[in-house]
Amino acid sequence: MTETIAEILAAHRAGTTTPAQTIARCYQRIRAHGDPAIFITLRDEADAIAEAVALAAKDPSLPLYGVPVAVKDNIDVAGLPTTAACPAFAYQPAQDSTAVARLRAAGAIIIGKTNLDQFATGLVGVRSPYGIPRNAMRADLVPGGSSSGSAVAVGAGLVPLSLGTDTAGSGRVPAMLNNIIGLKPSLGLISSTGLVPACRTLDCISVFALTVDDAVAALRVLGHPDASDAYSRERPVGALTAIPEGLKLGVPRQSQLQFFGDKQAEQAFDDALKRCGKLGAALIEVDIEPLYETARLLYEGPWIAERYLAIRELIDSNPDAVHPVTRQITLGGKTVSAADTFAALYRLQALRKIADQTFAGFDALVLPTAPTTYTVEQVLADPITLNSRLGTYTNFVNLLDLCGLAVPASIGADGLPFGITLLAPGGRDAELASIGRIFHADTALPLGTTGKSQPPLAALQPVANTDEINIAVVGAHLSGMALNGELTSLGGRLAATTATAPDYKLYALSGTVPPKPGMLRVAPGAGAAIALEVWALSASAFGRFVAAIPQPLSIGTITLADGTKVKGFLVEPAALDGARDITHFGGWRAYMADLAKAG
Repeated sequence: MTETIAEILAAHRAGTTTPAQTIARCYQRIRAHGDPAIFITLRDEADAIAEAVALAAKDPSLPLYGVPVAVKDNIDVAGLPTTAACPAFAYQPAQDSTAVARLRAAGAIIIGKTNLDQFATGLVGVRSPYGIPRNAMRADLVPGGSSSGSAVAVGAGLVPLSLGTDTAGSGRVPAMLNNIIGLKPSLGLISSTGLVPACRTLDCISVFALTVDDAVAALRVLGHPDASDAYSRERPVGALTAIPEGLKLGVPRQSQLQFFGDKQAEQAFDDALKRCGKLGAALIEVDIEPLYETARLLYEGPWIAERYLAIRELIDSNPDAVHPVTRQITLGGKTVSAADTFAALYRLQALRKIADQTFAGFDALVLPTAPTTYTVEQVLADPITLNSRLGTYTNFVNLLDLCGLAVPASIGADGLPFGITLLAPGGRDAELASIGRIFHADTALPLGTTGKSQPPLAALQPVANTDEINIAVVGAHLSGMALNGELTSLGGRLAATTATAPDYKLYALSGTVPPKPGMLRVAPGAGAAIALEVWALSASAFGRFVAAIPQPLSIGTITLADGTKVKGFLVEPAALDGARDITHFGGWRAYMADLAKAG
């Protein structure tokens, strides 16, 4: 039974299993697991399988072809209600969030909406009227929040990928507690359009997966600009690389570490640092007191007013509809003054300058993801203090515009999980992933609680030479197609098989020999993800290749699924008279295969 995204894609593309079979197995696992608190709304199985069957007509090279995905229930999915774990708040979204639309365009199948700490307020996963999801590692432990259902769904092996959110650690703490990867992207990298805000200036959609490579594969689909999101930013996802020689990792001063009496967690972090050293990293002690001061601003400062603003209408008119703990925390934002806000903004700016100087001295900071673990019983008895402790190493991250990657580090003999988080300034997501994938592989920990060993690390794609120029091809120049020789004869090499952003339409042009497609850019999100290949050519070869391109084709700038931009084939709109719209095939290969089948 396949588990990881990479394994699912390989099986689908090889034809050893179909997307419909994968989705059916997913629902079987959900039924067998038997925890009704994981999903608030589970999509009708027949509908999901029908979507998977229809997917068979599209190009199997789509980056998430047939991959089942769970979505936190504060992120809009068309056809399913959005509740934010509050029945009185629930509404029926008119369309997918941008993130979900990009997943669908990449071939993913949405399975359902997962449980959360109400209004994404909490790190424990127990503040929901829909129940408490069972921690995948140990049933007595809190599942972590606020993205509780999403983390458990991946940790238990129900789905290989889920979306969470992360304002104060909600994409990292539950990852540690369920022995999985939690990728908290740079702010603005993944669109927040269609996300119920907690703190709109700090929110980001996060990714849970079983391996770092799987998380990055999802990030490449999700992480590119969105004109409909005022906080979206141009932050291309870089390439995964080998760990650089001379890697420097910042670590807290021993006196500044906090484990709240958990000696096992303290030892686990020390062991994790030794593992980093064994992998070749130099460890540099860092003063993290400014990070702690920043963290205190999140709930003790004016940002709590953002949480109040997000649900002001409901909490003022119907306070009993809000979970008691969530209500207590949120109403604290009602009395924040403008003067308080500006004073905190001034202090935060000063702390950001200190952080910039600190992070300039190393490649990444290594921290415990959380200082300890707690049982459900403990948290219910002391809901605010213990929740706050779990955010010790997470609350400051978005305030300082850092990216983060939570990685499992160890599992104690008593089954208690422990993990580390790698942090770096925003825009360095791929650098963290490059380190984290090696660390995770070295632990040899199982994937979540599936009992399955980690697969061997995939070979890294070579980074393009500085003399090379990438060009995206969508038709007869694809590998094995009629004109591919024009690339290979110029010394071209295949750099990547991917897809565009969902902003293009594809047409079969009339009267061309051999048959050729034309790809046209349309409004953002108004098209589809079109499968393509990226080929690398030397600068001189690129010039010769482009000079030979006939009308009505031309070379323009194409946005890929991961947000990067490359030169590639586009068509002049005037050439579309008499052309057939073949966008629904998702790529030229699928269209040609359909023609061959019909002929």
